[in-house]
Amino acid sequence: MASNTLKPLLVVEDNPGLQKQLKWSFEGYQVYLAGDRASTIELIQQQHMPVVTLDLGLPPEPANASEGLAALKEILMLAPHTKVIVVTGNDDRKNALEAISLGAYDFYQKPIEPDVLGLIVDRAYQLYELEEENRRLVLEAGSSPLDGVVGASAAILATCRLVEKVGPSEATSLILGESGTGKELIAKALHDLSPRRDKPFVALNCAAIPDNLLESELFGYEKGAFTGAVKQTKGKVETANGGTFFLDEIGDMPLSLQAKMLRFLQERVVERLGGRETIEVDVRIICATHHDLKQLIEEKSFRDDLYFRISEIVIDVPALRDREGDKLLLAQTFLDNYSAKNGRKFRGFTESARAELDAYEWPGNVRELENRVKRAVVLAEGKQIMASDLGFSEEGNRTRSLNLRKAREQAERQIIERALSIYNNNVTHAAEALGISRPSLYSLIKKLDMPEPGK
Repeated sequence: MASNTLKPLLVVEDNPGLQKQLKWSFEGYQVYLAGDRASTIELIQQQHMPVVTLDLGLPPEPANASEGLAALKEILMLAPHTKVIVVTGNDDRKNALEAISLGAYDFYQKPIEPDVLGLIVDRAYQLYELEEENRRLVLEAGSSPLDGVVGASAAILATCRLVEKVGPSEATSLILGESGTGKELIAKALHDLSPRRDKPFVALNCAAIPDNLLESELFGYEKGAFTGAVKQTKGKVETANGGTFFLDEIGDMPLSLQAKMLRFLQERVVERLGGRETIEVDVRIICATHHDLKQLIEEKSFRDDLYFRISEIVIDVPALRDREGDKLLLAQTFLDNYSAKNGRKFRGFTESARAELDAYEWPGNVRELENRVKRAVVLAEGKQIMASDLGFSEEGNRTRSLNLRKAREQAERQIIERALSIYNNNVTHAAEALGISRPSLYSLIKKLDMPEPGK
């Protein structure tokens, strides 16, 4: 079989004897060999390696797994879909499990039996090919109305499921969410899922138009209705006839115009400014706002009857800080998109950049994240996007917040302090509230080096 038809496999092993044994053990594979971390990373950068076997005991300290674990992190940073099978010593289960937690596909303990390791490699390659085919099909499909909504968190998936249910209906929908969360993207998905998908989707942002012009933008005007009205002009509502009208930031609509909007929603007719003719309009209405409309109703700046008319279905779009795990997924998606548009190639984000991306609260939500990554693609000088390219300090070192033991101790300390505060330092009552025994609470207080209650 010619070598160009063989499947690539990278074997990372510093023992020359084992290198030779493994090189001839894998039939059907084009085996590449590396003996240390530097040569491993060089091959990963040069070649497409779907599967890697990685000995954790690499020079300069073969008896220590630190170099192998560092190589694993770099491999997965450069090629996150690669299946890495770590090879460990017989009594090295701890490091094997750590490797799995870092993203390794599987582990195999020495002494090596080529047939058994070969089965693991074959299985890893099959899984890689299945996942690669799935990614290809998803990209080719590219026609789902929710394709633009990137995320895998429970919060955004719940929103997507609701959109899929509501989309085919005629229900008037109210989309709530902070600025930058993607409310217009959700509105467009509702339209694309509806029977009106081939008709116009017309959007109007109430906050972007001066109050004195908003009525004419909505309902249109007749020739001569005001100075400068030189011809009859349809409004946005009329332009959307047959399709969907998206009224963004309806919370900023002036109170004087809300009554006319309510009449339109009830009767589905409009009157152009300066005209007397009523015009029937068949549109589906979708509204959105970042405001708390119930609060505005209490403040008498938003009509409660209009609120009830527009909120047949309410769709909440979660803030990015509430979308567990989506920050890095979105960042990588934006990096891929803008790198392609700007003709640049990056090997992902540095570890400090990923830590900052994950730890930052993102008050501007997805829009802010997209803008930061877009800027970084243009300005970055290295082969990886650094924290400083994203506007963060390189000295931030957010990776320290990933220490599980410290995080657990901090959480325990906070909840104990809260319980003791609520029960006025009564240890018995606080322990009952925490669901533990009194001695256990005293033991935790001592372990966490907290002051003893009442002292």
